[in-house]
Amino acid sequence: MGRLLSRQLTYRDAGVDIDAGEALVRRILPATQRTRRPEVLGGIGGFGALATLPDRYREPVLVTGTDGVGTKLKLAIDHDRHDTVGQDLVAMCANDVLVTGAEPFLFLDYYATSRLDVDVAERVIVGIAEGCELAGCALVGGETAEMPGFYGEGDYDLAGFCVGVVERAEIVDGSSVVPGAVLIGLPSSGPHSNGYSLIRRILRDQAAATPELVDALLAPTRIYAKAVLATHRAHAIAGMAHITGGGILDNVPRMFARDDVAARIDLDTWSRPAVFGWLAQAGNVSEPEMLRTFNCGLGFILCVAAGDFDAVMRTLGEAGEQPMRIGDIVPLGTKAKSGEVVLGADDSQHLG
Repeated sequence: MGRLLSRQLTYRDAGVDIDAGEALVRRILPATQRTRRPEVLGGIGGFGALATLPDRYREPVLVTGTDGVGTKLKLAIDHDRHDTVGQDLVAMCANDVLVTGAEPFLFLDYYATSRLDVDVAERVIVGIAEGCELAGCALVGGETAEMPGFYGEGDYDLAGFCVGVVERAEIVDGSSVVPGAVLIGLPSSGPHSNGYSLIRRILRDQAAATPELVDALLAPTRIYAKAVLATHRAHAIAGMAHITGGGILDNVPRMFARDDVAARIDLDTWSRPAVFGWLAQAGNVSEPEMLRTFNCGLGFILCVAAGDFDAVMRTLGEAGEQPMRIGDIVPLGTKAKSGEVVLGADDSQHLG
């Protein structure tokens, strides 16, 4: 039988500081208020977030997405770079919701750590709020979980949850992705939030982590919502793909709704950020592996009818993007020429 303790235990004795959690809520309140939308009822702190649907929708459809930042977090923690991983979190969720044509509407986060460092958590969550501002969605709540002994000292993990809304008649479902349609790529800022287990392995093998390289690897994931939504409101978009885990090879075919098409992409139509060349060389990573692991410089891809191409390019440019024609849709079975990759609806991949 255990010995009785001479004094009463508190939750803080067990490693959970409720006062620190309350201090964090007070600190992040101004940042969350900057993300507020008129549809949101109430504020941070309730058991659940309340919101009405935007009244401009006649037949609104909700679109949901969830994601994390992955092992990019470990690189950020190791180098005390906590200010931009929040944008990574929002981007990974909001860009997924966006491919349906939905506007990011509401966002919630989950922050888990062994011992709550209020200063670090504030930097992370302010970054989440800044990401929500870029995406146009409201940060309506979240959870801070302090779990002693579950995570290593100084480590934390993030998860995000995004709700989008789209008009039923304007859902982008890929049914118009047909041969002859054109593919437009939007630049990434770097690896975004994918492939970091491989990146960290290469860094360990090379013992190379200059400040410039760390800057390139921790560049925050781009959020494409405002430019893409402006384009979607002005033009018909046949299909879209967020180039996330699985890289170009696995994500482009996700826009297909029919089984007789393929995407033909000219790999020489855009310049890859230098960090990808370093990763390929330092890690001796093959071209197919690069294309399946990383975005290789393209964070988002749109498919439009050939007749709409020029107008779409103008709208994207006016919205601040630097769009590039990167390929087209072809019949399934088309073979790739040198410098091309053809990605089929049947999961076939042919690299020329």
